[in-house]
Amino acid sequence: MDQIKIGKFIAFCRKEQGMTQAVLAEKLGISDRAISKWETGKSMPDSGIMLELCELLKINVNELLSGERIMAEAYDKRAEENLLAMRREVEEKNRQMLQTEYWIAIPAVIAGLIMVFVASFLEMPVWLRIALIVFALIMIFTVAFIAVGIEQKAGYYECQNCHHRYVPTYWQTNLAMHMGRTRYMKCPKCGKRSWQKKVLTKEE
Repeated sequence: MDQIKIGKFIAFCRKEQGMTQAVLAEKLGISDRAISKWETGKSMPDSGIMLELCELLKINVNELLSGERIMAEAYDKRAEENLLAMRREVEEKNRQMLQTEYWIAIPAVIAGLIMVFVASFLEMPVWLRIALIVFALIMIFTVAFIAVGIEQKAGYYECQNCHHRYVPTYWQTNLAMHMGRTRYMKCPKCGKRSWQKKVLTKEE
């Protein structure tokens, strides 16, 4: 999706309705700085606010995501294109989040193991040895909790029995046995346990 084009369209429709950025922001319950970011193409409206925004601008969601008015005969085609574009964006965002998980977790675990190794084999005062090991373990566990949180939010898990895709709670994810990003969990749809793989999109 072309954020610059969408931003200009939002600005055009806002002016068409005789609203300033401040007035539109007040109606939506957000800051006028957020409106400015939309209109300059620096960010997009959140999905939770799109319907209300479209209602105020007297447009529909497909027109918003297209950045232009859509004739009736082209509506279905543009709707499909917008859905595909949104799906690609969600996929890419989830992929980036999962890459971030690795960038955070791997260096922290390596650094923690090096500290434990140094504390175990080099000569140093006992208090320093204990402090170093405790610090390393706290760092590893803290980063592990953060990494699981990133993994839980990025994408979905797919049940191997009914192929339902869903987002489990943080603690369901954290406490489940796992091999990499495949976790042994109970499916909320069929109620069966299976090794569920991480997938990037909701669609099967």
